[in-house]
Amino acid sequence: MSALESNNLNRQQVDIGKIHELSEPLVPVFDDILLKKELTEEQNNKLNQLLLILKELHPADTAMVLESLPLQERILVWKLAEPEDDGEVLLEVSDAVRETLIESMGKNELLAAVEDLDADELAHLAPDLPREVIYETLDSLNEEERAQVTSALSYQEDQIGSLMDYELVNVRADVTCEVVLRYLRRFDVLPSHTDKIFVIDEHRILQGVLPIRKLLVSDPDALVSETMVQDVVRFYPTDDAEESALAFERYDLVSAPVIDNHGKLIGRITIDEMIDVIREESEIDILNMAGLKEEEDLFAPVINSVRNRWAWLAINLCTAFIASRVIGVFEGSIEKIVALAALMPIVAGIGGNSGNQTITMIVRALATGQMQATQAKRLWKKEVGVAIFNGLIWGSVMGVVSWLLYKNWALGAVMVSAMTLNLVLAATLGVLIPTTMAKLGKDPALGSSVLITAVTDSGGFFIFLGLASIFLL
Repeated sequence: MSALESNNLNRQQVDIGKIHELSEPLVPVFDDILLKKELTEEQNNKLNQLLLILKELHPADTAMVLESLPLQERILVWKLAEPEDDGEVLLEVSDAVRETLIESMGKNELLAAVEDLDADELAHLAPDLPREVIYETLDSLNEEERAQVTSALSYQEDQIGSLMDYELVNVRADVTCEVVLRYLRRFDVLPSHTDKIFVIDEHRILQGVLPIRKLLVSDPDALVSETMVQDVVRFYPTDDAEESALAFERYDLVSAPVIDNHGKLIGRITIDEMIDVIREESEIDILNMAGLKEEEDLFAPVINSVRNRWAWLAINLCTAFIASRVIGVFEGSIEKIVALAALMPIVAGIGGNSGNQTITMIVRALATGQMQATQAKRLWKKEVGVAIFNGLIWGSVMGVVSWLLYKNWALGAVMVSAMTLNLVLAATLGVLIPTTMAKLGKDPALGSSVLITAVTDSGGFFIFLGLASIFLL
């Protein structure tokens, strides 16, 4: 259900601070609330205020609130929220938070939460649900619904088949627009995001689509075959969800047909699912660039957060040790020219910043399909040009500053050279790291920020101290 389907279209921004203020004092009496025991007047007032706020929340807002609360308050609010919205809320929350909510629910609560979900929604939740809940839910479905859920579960999470909606409107090409309009009036409510009607033949082979806006202004006696659009963007259930989401953005789609290898219409994909894909992929890229393995519950137990973060911290520790050994090699140079210790962080810092700029741009280009791995060489040449230009300009600025501070023109020249070379190194690695990841079939954002910083630190120290040892001693 979208936010536009809420009863209150003018809802103000959710006051999470207020909810936290009301829920925190109620945590100690959580069991008493569930058992409907008598509370103090102050506790009753807070409880009633909290219930009033939660009653007005859209499921998406409830999900945001739950993600923003510590674990005990989250469970309290979850138990107090409208139970008929439980399924919708579970779909909206992050995977990490969903796990904590499901753990707090009994079997009957879970069955009640998922009983009204569509096949694609049930398939989305299935990996997180206990097996007995899945089996009982499937048993309660009719044959068609069970087949739809089974079909959705047969596809991988990142494929269109796991996201497609089976609820759609289709008509034959040999009927008139008037017949189609009469057919639509038989529906109590059209499926959400119905901007077009799918036109099929007697074997359900997709012939085209009939946009609603075109149907409404067409001659009622005109045949659908004369009015429909045959040039249709269509998808297969095995198509990659991220690439399909980019197609939705590119062609401004609201819905699109999903067909099998024989051209038979088997479902549709809608904009709400594609927006979720785009958002999730963006979040994953941000997490991967920081070296986080998965989305983390903000209020997760310490041990869970440690497990999620330790791997790349270990890698970072190793790279930091390498950087320290690079400095150790040039201890003698630093002892003779103390200014080197003050200036070398500048060389490393500007290299890391430039490298992160390059790597962010390349990761985004790969994610949006603007760049192919085969174009890496051309982009590398461009980035090296930018690096040389920036290195000479800002290196010269720092060279002049170094000369003014330490009255040593040779030190200024070393600064110019070191900054330029480190920027070239940053540009090279900024292109090489994500394109190599992409060629290996990995997420190009995976650990990219950690790796580029490590290389520019060690490389910057080595270049600067190496040049200083050659030309200043």
